Amino acid sequence: MGRPATSAIGAFSSPSTSVTATCGHNAGPSCPPGRKQKKKRQVVAFDFFSTPLYIYLEPLIWQTLPDGARFSLGYATNKFPVDLAAGADVSTYQHYTQNLPGITIPGGTVLRLVDMLPGALSPMHRTISLDYGVVLEGEVELVLDSGETRLLKRGDIAIQRGTNHAWRNASQTASARMMYVLQEAAPLKVGGTKLEEDYGGIPGVKPSK
Repeated sequence: MGRPATSAIGAFSSPSTSVTATCGHNAGPSCPPGRKQKKKRQVVAFDFFSTPLYIYLEPLIWQTLPDGARFSLGYATNKFPVDLAAGADVSTYQHYTQNLPGITIPGGTVLRLVDMLPGALSPMHRTISLDYGVVLEGEVELVLDSGETRLLKRGDIAIQRGTNHAWRNASQTASARMMYVLQEAAPLKVGGTKLEEDYGGIPGVKPSK
């Protein structure tokens, strides 16, 4: 007799989700009219027989900020080490989809997608966190408060370590998409001054603490 495809985390036993968005501003990165892009998120767990299987999560929810940028919370945790037993981490993530966190989560991690309009420049901002940023679509400039910039192309990676910075979409015609993984950092002092989180006026985002 075959093993039933029942997940150890109950209702999350269906196949993984695919998110389809129409190209253009609503989808983030631009592409030829009429084409669609499928954004897939695969999540793996164990069934009662310790066999790996894919689980279902609701399609990604996109939050449009007043300046036109779009955020989507790909996943989130609130403790380290993360608790994977009985789907505790999945429940935590689902909580945050209904109660959106700040840019970072104290004691946890955040996986976030960000779409930027053509030519958009974010406010100069700082989070007390270690951030891994990856360009998924387009070209994006990383701008420091010293005025120094670096151009990141598709597939390039930026490591942010609590510094003040901004992001600029280098294209005037195409949107850009970035993926970030953020982890809270210990309190940080530079030159004897304790650094604080500073969003620089980014609209529509709550404080991390």
